[in-house]
Amino acid sequence: MKVNDRYVSFYYELDNDRGKIEIEKEKTALLIVDLQRVFVERPSGENLTEEKRKFAERWKPFFDKIENVVLPNNQKILKVFREKKLEVVFAMIQSRKKDGRDRSLVQKATGFNELLLPPGSKDAEIMPEISPIEDEIVVCKTTDSAVTGTTLRLMLSNMGIDTVVVTGVFTDQCVSGTVRSLADESFKVWLIEDACMAATEEIQNHELTVLNNIYCHVINTEELLEAIG
Repeated sequence: MKVNDRYVSFYYELDNDRGKIEIEKEKTALLIVDLQRVFVERPSGENLTEEKRKFAERWKPFFDKIENVVLPNNQKILKVFREKKLEVVFAMIQSRKKDGRDRSLVQKATGFNELLLPPGSKDAEIMPEISPIEDEIVVCKTTDSAVTGTTLRLMLSNMGIDTVVVTGVFTDQCVSGTVRSLADESFKVWLIEDACMAATEEIQNHELTVLNNIYCHVINTEELLEAIG
């Protein structure tokens, strides 16, 4: 079933089933994935080698999109969820052990995914623009999926939640892993295309196309807020 004609993969080109964007508020939660300083706060660029400086330049469109689109849209969505007293949940990467021995193999690997964010780390903090408030659940994970490495599925089920609105970073990594896990656990998932982001627009568009219509429905902030009313 398609709710729009965006991000339609090869598999769904002939799928003519049409549906509406419907949000049953008392059964819906917002899940914000990994909008932490380490990922979305623009680095200063100080003390970089020439090679790293050039690589950092390639990230400029990402940080521009985060600052101008993704964070503002998360703020809009958060405001509405809070005003209407809908459930809000945050997922963040953070180890329990200071040396990170409890991390999954993915986060121990070398390269981009190698990440040590121990308790108390400033880098691990959720961005201040969207800081959790009292009575909002924050789950710490050492995995890409916010479901696999936590009790999130159980908590959502206990609260009567069967639908999850997902935002955050990176679309092709932790967001994708979370969306797939939620779908496998039979949650209905709405992924907000302009409130999540991958490193590049190319990766973003590809992953949204891969996920859409099978693991979730990809919609935008305006469509979500209209459906919530």
